[in-house]
Amino acid sequence: MAEPGQSAAGAGWVGTPRMRRRAGLSIYSVLLIMLLSVSVLSSIVVGIIGYVNGTEALRAIAYEKLVEIRENRSREVAQLFHSIENTVRLGALNETSRQATRAFTAAFAELQQQRLDSEASAELDSYYRDTFASALAEATGEDVDGSAFSPRSEAQRYLQYHYVIPYDSWEDAVRADDAGDGSAWSAAHSRYHDYYREMTNLQDFEDVLMVDTEGNVIYTAFKGVDLGTNLLTGPYRLSNLADAYREAMTRNIVGDVVIADFASYSPSLGNPAGWAVTPIADDGEVIGALAIELPIERVNSVMTVDGEFAVNGLGATGETYLVGRDGLMRSISRQLQDDPDRYESLAVEAGLSPAAAALSVRNGNTLLQQQISSDAVTRAFAGDRGTLLERDYLGRESLTAYAPLGVDGLNWAIVAQQSSREAMVPVEDFTRNLILSTAGMIIFVCLLSLVLAQVFVRPLRRLKVAAQRIAAGDEGVQVDAGSSDELADVADAFNNMSRSLQVKSHLIEEQERANEELILSFMPEGMASRYKLGDEAITQDSDDVTVVFADIVGFEELSLSMTSEDAVARLNDLIRSFDDAAERHGIERVRTTRQSYLASCGLVNPRVDNARRAVEFALELDAILERYSAQQGVDLRLRAGLDSGKVTSGLIGRARVAYDMWGDAVNLAFRVQGDSSEPGIYVTQRVADRLPDAIALEPAGEIETQSGTQRVWRIDTASAAAVR
Repeated sequence: MAEPGQSAAGAGWVGTPRMRRRAGLSIYSVLLIMLLSVSVLSSIVVGIIGYVNGTEALRAIAYEKLVEIRENRSREVAQLFHSIENTVRLGALNETSRQATRAFTAAFAELQQQRLDSEASAELDSYYRDTFASALAEATGEDVDGSAFSPRSEAQRYLQYHYVIPYDSWEDAVRADDAGDGSAWSAAHSRYHDYYREMTNLQDFEDVLMVDTEGNVIYTAFKGVDLGTNLLTGPYRLSNLADAYREAMTRNIVGDVVIADFASYSPSLGNPAGWAVTPIADDGEVIGALAIELPIERVNSVMTVDGEFAVNGLGATGETYLVGRDGLMRSISRQLQDDPDRYESLAVEAGLSPAAAALSVRNGNTLLQQQISSDAVTRAFAGDRGTLLERDYLGRESLTAYAPLGVDGLNWAIVAQQSSREAMVPVEDFTRNLILSTAGMIIFVCLLSLVLAQVFVRPLRRLKVAAQRIAAGDEGVQVDAGSSDELADVADAFNNMSRSLQVKSHLIEEQERANEELILSFMPEGMASRYKLGDEAITQDSDDVTVVFADIVGFEELSLSMTSEDAVARLNDLIRSFDDAAERHGIERVRTTRQSYLASCGLVNPRVDNARRAVEFALELDAILERYSAQQGVDLRLRAGLDSGKVTSGLIGRARVAYDMWGDAVNLAFRVQGDSSEPGIYVTQRVADRLPDAIALEPAGEIETQSGTQRVWRIDTASAAAVR
């Protein structure tokens, strides 16, 4: 019989256990807690106070630096325009300009009686109809009627025939002194042109013009198409040059300079032009006006400090720029100057139209192209000056100092900015050092206190820490509990348990990884997550997707001459090449059949340029098949259909789930490639409208749909390959 309170085997006590007393804190524990609490709390409080005060001080220093840079640039710009005004004023007041004005005016009047013969007239009209109209249309992206700019007066036609159309560039025109026609105008030009040519070269002016009192442009240094035009009645009567001329002549004040803000100027092929205009007088009588085209490069040079940004305190991201009342830049962007491709990408992401960004990159300037709609500019035009933290025109968070420019005749704002990340580097360094020093103090006190802990609890603490690591997800945790037999047994049991958990965890992870890879192989990650959560109806509507339905023409015939294994192997090689191309172009594969490939762009990751990417992808598929055919000695061609529009994607089925995509765009893409018996890349009108002009298209017929007739275009792959 077992003793009362024991089991039959006598192995252990099974009676009611005694309640243990709750252990109280020892004096050692109380002192340890007090020491740690006081030291840690005091260190934290001191650190917070130091952080707040130090951060504010360093931020104020960063803003003060930007304000100083802004004021320096503002003074430099004011001095530049003051220098320009003085140059124009002195140029108009000297005797050379008086004599030149009278000589050109009289010679221009004589030319009004000089009529060109029919052959010369035809050549001049052809220049405006073909050469000038084409160049202006290409520069502005708009249709141009050259006849609207064609010379009207006999003097203008004579001058442009002899001094404008013979030269291929403005650089060639400005170097010419005499057309050799024997006219009085050519004699005056031969005598005075060198003076004004040197004025443009030495002052970096874009051009120098003379205008008589009737509004006729009687002289230009670079011989643009505005030579001989009338600013009051001619095709440029609405230009900013004409406005400045009228204002200067209306004021009728000798030595008074009228500044005209930059605006698009057709004789400069639509490029921005600003003007400084002042009357020319002789014996108190105004006999004409001198106009210089403002030097854009000198303005940019002042605002970019000749590229010496770091030396002038702007670091790697700082810049200063000017903004007009219309919210457009009046100087160059530093990002465009440093990295044009990066500028174009950031500007488009920040909301600038791709056309404007591309034009800025092509012209190498953001003047009248980059839109600035920041709070800083709004405040500056309200007359305020100050600093603030905001996102700049490229979407970067920046410290900004703003103010009105303060140049008479120009309603501009000046902005100095630097990315907050760079500007606040001293704050970050200060914060890091403060945290490190505070942490060092805390660690030192903690270590000093922990040294006094009892040595015999260390093995138990190791077991506790190891158990916590396992609970947190660590695997294979092993402990050394010391040399005590009992603790060694506990440690061995713990280590065996840890190894067992690690093995089981690895098996579970491998199984989950295999399942994850299997699911992701035939459906997008987002739908896979919903599928794993148990959703039964998983669909996604996308409004702007370009669908690519590609068919490998000739593969069926090729596979008949091979075994099934060889045919599948070759098909897999092609599909892998297609998948690699899809990944490079941001294309998402939907599904494949034996010789068909269905893909999309903009479905999983929305893209504003999905049509262009899809076409470039199709062109690369065509190149892959062409290259493969040449290497293998086979004839495989691509027949692909592309359409853009709304599609729906989702999972279909229960026992056997399949990922698919459907909708009008999918159906139309299938029909576009299916209705054509010839290989090629066929696109609908919706895709063609979104492609760049560099990709040549050929009409390929029409197809009937529920929404009406759709035009189909075929891409000229040869020209597209040349563009790429």
